[in-house]
Amino acid sequence: MNAAKRRELVSGKVVAITGAARGIGFATARAARQAGAQVVIGDIDTVAAEKAGIDLDVPALPLNVTERGSFDAFLDGVESACGPIDVLINNAGIMPLGPVDEVGDAEAVRCVDVNLHGVMLGTKLALRRMLPRGRGQIINIASIAGVTPAPGLALYNASKAGVVAFTEATRMEVRDRGIQVGAVLPSFTSTELTSGTTTPKGQRSLDPSEVASGVLDMIARPRPQLTVPRALAVAVRLGAFYPERLKRAIYHRVGVDSIFLEVDRTARAAYDARIHGDR
Repeated sequence: MNAAKRRELVSGKVVAITGAARGIGFATARAARQAGAQVVIGDIDTVAAEKAGIDLDVPALPLNVTERGSFDAFLDGVESACGPIDVLINNAGIMPLGPVDEVGDAEAVRCVDVNLHGVMLGTKLALRRMLPRGRGQIINIASIAGVTPAPGLALYNASKAGVVAFTEATRMEVRDRGIQVGAVLPSFTSTELTSGTTTPKGQRSLDPSEVASGVLDMIARPRPQLTVPRALAVAVRLGAFYPERLKRAIYHRVGVDSIFLEVDRTARAAYDARIHGDR
């Protein structure tokens, strides 16, 4: 879709984005703003959110996606500032890494709570506003990791697989009631989530702006699912038919069997500290 057509379809929409103080959320907010949308961002890191709001010249509100009261207050704030929400983008997420047996219980609970329950909660609360109006769109940022499990990524894989399934079931449930629901599945992206890791061999790490462009395409032309980059969707579908021996060989060749286990913890220390705390 060309930029002019996309801008025509996005301009004027009220777009709320969670976890938008940095990374893919920030890039999406910037792209939507440039396309003429009325954007409001939310993030649990209120200091970073305030800075992002100033940088983007958009309202920035506190938001803990795991708490109903906080999420409802965020949606109230969006509608108070800009009017009825046209698009909710559930983007907030965290990515703990490491062997399954070394992951603490609290870390596992937090991963599922933010990545999956946060999406479920935001979707439910948004639908209660959108369904009576008979219009609206919800875009859930999943991940290619939701359909391609990897060693060292089990928690994240599980949470994002849940997002993929939840999104599709919800889409089927409300598709005839005027509401569009879909998932965006980015591949390896250069954000804090991947700090301390290496990019799989033969694969280019995406810039967040590339994922943001895909999200805007989803707003302009809703569909059930969009993989970024789009060409990867074919490889993923074909991979489902590969025998186990071939899958293992491919994983080893590109390094996916080890890159999430052999992590540079020093390079990742700041991110780990932030996702394990309140910020």
